[in-house]
Amino acid sequence: MIIKPKVVEAMNAQIQSEFAASAQYVAIAVYFDEETLPDLAAFFYRQAEEEREHAMKFVHFMLEAGAKPIIPGLPEMRNDFESANDAVQFALDQEVKVTNQINNLVSIADAEKDYASSQFLQWFVTEQVEEVDSMTTLLNTIKHAGGALLLVEDFVRRMMAAGHHEEEEE
Repeated sequence: MIIKPKVVEAMNAQIQSEFAASAQYVAIAVYFDEETLPDLAAFFYRQAEEEREHAMKFVHFMLEAGAKPIIPGLPEMRNDFESANDAVQFALDQEVKVTNQINNLVSIADAEKDYASSQFLQWFVTEQVEEVDSMTTLLNTIKHAGGALLLVEDFVRRMMAAGHHEEEEE
C-alpha cells in the first residue's frame, strides 16, 4: 500500500462526504421538482451525479494504491427547504464544508509525505473552486431575481447548463 494510513482514514471519511453530498443534491433536486422548476431540478440532479463520481474517484484511487476503501452508510439528509434561496444557500454551505475537508486532506497527505495522494487531491482542490463559484453564482442569481424563479430557470437553462456542458467536453 503506497498511501499512508492516516491518509487512508481521511479518504474513507471523504468517500462518505462525497456520497452524502450526492444524496443531498438529490434531495435538493426533488425540492425543485416539487416546485415545478425543472431546470433547477435538472441542475441539482447533475450535481448529484458529479458528487457520486467524486466518491468513485477516491474509491478507484485507493484501490489502485493498494488501500481498502470503506463504503459507508449515509447520514440523514435534509429534505425540507423554505425557498429556492434556502436550498441553494444550503448547497453552497455544503460546498464550503467539502472544500475545507479537501484542504484538510491535502494537509494530512503533505504532513505524511504521501506525495501520490497529494498529487491526486490537487484535482479536487481545483474542482472545489469551481463548485463554490457555481453555487455562489446561482445563489446571487436567485437573490437578484427577487423571487422571479422563472428568470432563474432561464438563467440555469442558458448559462449553468452551458457551463456544465463545457466541463463534460474537457
